[in-house]
Amino acid sequence: MAAKAANLQFSTRVTSFVQHTSATYQLPDALPLDSGKVLESAEIAYETYGALNADRSNAVLICHALTGDQYVASEHPITGKPGWWERMVGPGKPIDTDRFHVICANVIGSCMGSTGPASTGPGGEPYAMRFPVITIRDMVRALVALLDGLGIERLHCVVGGSMGGMQALSLAANWPDRAARVLVIASTTRHSAQNIAFHELGRQAIMADPAWAGGDYHTTDAKPDNGLAVARMAAHITYLSEEGLTDKFGRRLQDRDAKSFGFEADFQVESYLRYQGSGFTQRFDANSYLYITRAMDYFDLAEEHGGKLANAFTGTDARFCVVSFDTDWLYPTAESRHVVHALNAAGAKVSFVELSANAGHDSFLLPHEQLDRVVRGFVE
Repeated sequence: MAAKAANLQFSTRVTSFVQHTSATYQLPDALPLDSGKVLESAEIAYETYGALNADRSNAVLICHALTGDQYVASEHPITGKPGWWERMVGPGKPIDTDRFHVICANVIGSCMGSTGPASTGPGGEPYAMRFPVITIRDMVRALVALLDGLGIERLHCVVGGSMGGMQALSLAANWPDRAARVLVIASTTRHSAQNIAFHELGRQAIMADPAWAGGDYHTTDAKPDNGLAVARMAAHITYLSEEGLTDKFGRRLQDRDAKSFGFEADFQVESYLRYQGSGFTQRFDANSYLYITRAMDYFDLAEEHGGKLANAFTGTDARFCVVSFDTDWLYPTAESRHVVHALNAAGAKVSFVELSANAGHDSFLLPHEQLDRVVRGFVE
C-alpha cells in the first residue's frame, strides 16, 4: 500500500539523543468513533526512528501512556527533557533502531499535535468540550489509519505500557492481522472501580477550578492549572508504591529542621507532588486529561467481544508477551494473569513474567535490567 505523501508533513532532526523524523499525517477520510460520531480532518502527530526496510517488515509501533506523547526517544520540545523511554529505544538499545523502524504517535484526544480538544474545530475555535468523546479503540483506529498511510500492512511488533498496553491489546483484538508480536507491560483489559474513582477525582478537580470555564478557557487569559495540578498529583500517587515512597521520602522534612505548623510543604513527599503537579501544567491540556481518562475508564475489551475476554483473541496468530510488576497496585499482576488466561483459552502463543521492582506502576519507565532483557528478547 503506497503512502499518501500529500497528507504527510516531515521534518528531520538530529539531537544528542537519537536521529528521528517528526511528522504529521492528516487522515484522508473522516474517522468513525465508537460514540457514533465522526471526527473530520483528524491529524496524527508522530515520530519515527530507524530505517524502514525494503519489504516494510521491521516496523515497531510504540503506544504511549495517558500523559505520554510521541517523543519516546527524542528531546521534548516543551520541557527539554529526554524522551520518556529514551533508555529503551535507540541504537543498540532493547528496541534497537539500528534494526527496527520505530513509530510512536500522539493519540487523538491528546495535545501534542494530534487532533484533540485544543485543536481548531469546524467553527474556527478550539473544540474544547465540543470534541467528541473517544475510546481506546478510537485511538487505535486512528493509529491503523496512520499505518495505512505509511504503507505498513503488518507490524513486526506493537509495544505499550499502561494505557499503551490497552492500545496494543485493542489492536491485537480488533485488527488481528496488523501485528506479529504484541508486548503488553503493566496494563489491563478494563478499569476497576478504584481506577475509575481516581480518574473521577482528577476530573472533578479540573472542573471545579473556576478557570476551567466550562472547558472554554482557551478564550480567556487563565487556565485551570490548579485543578490540573491536583489531578496530576492524585494520579501520580497511583503510579508509585508505598515501598518506593517510603524509601525515597519517608517522613523527612523539606528544607527545614522543624514543622512549620502551617500548610506549606513541610514534608519532602508534599514538595515532590507539588512539583509534579506544577510541571505537568506546562506541557498538558486540561481538557485532554478529561477526555483521555474517560477513554481509559470506558475501556473493557471483554465487553467489546460479547462479554468473554477470550473471544477477543480467537484465531489470532500473533505472539504475545505480558509483563507485570509486583508492586504495581494500579494494574496489579492479577490483571495481567487475567489477560494471559484469556490468551491461553484462545489458543494464542503467550509468555508471561512478573518482575520485582519497588517503584510501583512507573517501574516500566525506570531503569530495570530484567525488563530490558525481556523487551530485547521478545522484540528481536
